[in-house]
Amino acid sequence: MTDLAESLRIQRISGSAIQAWLPVLAQLRIRVFREFPYLYDGSVAYEEKYLHSYVAVPDSVMVLAQDGERVVGAASGLPLVAETPNVIAPFLQHGYDPRRIFYYGESVLLPEYRGRGLGHRFLAEREAHARALGGFEMVCFCAVVRPIEHPRRPADYRPLDMLWNRHGFVRHPELHTIFSWQDLDEATESPKPMVFWLKRLD
Repeated sequence: MTDLAESLRIQRISGSAIQAWLPVLAQLRIRVFREFPYLYDGSVAYEEKYLHSYVAVPDSVMVLAQDGERVVGAASGLPLVAETPNVIAPFLQHGYDPRRIFYYGESVLLPEYRGRGLGHRFLAEREAHARALGGFEMVCFCAVVRPIEHPRRPADYRPLDMLWNRHGFVRHPELHTIFSWQDLDEATESPKPMVFWLKRLD
């Protein structure tokens, strides 16, 4: 079987070029983040506002996967210093220089396109962008921590730890923060623990 990823068009865009894609990206994020482990009950308006943070940063990156004209996946990133204080603070507290770290935001992909190599491609494209910018010693991202016994955890759920490990990322439990959002079964936002994964660039 031909790898589905080979039949798709992958492109990297940055800064102001992301603006035109905001409505499509917001819809995609809402759909994918409703799934476990994020269970996100958000709004398109909020997502578009959030995504403006990538438009405003010239060195940001958005990796788009398109099947024809349809955007089926996307992965984001930007220099850590452009992130919010709650993302930067754990690194400062543990002696890291945020100016030397490139932060991967989120990666979303429609279910029917998973398991065909696009997760690897999203990681590789963002790393290539960080290397092309120069000056970065590390790349990182953070992931939500959900209990094993979470009632909404699907029986066939497979965490992405093996994918991340294969790409050289190491989980750093000492680097953690809190994000808040509203779960599908919540009436209001609640804090969610997040743990960072790091990879050193050669």
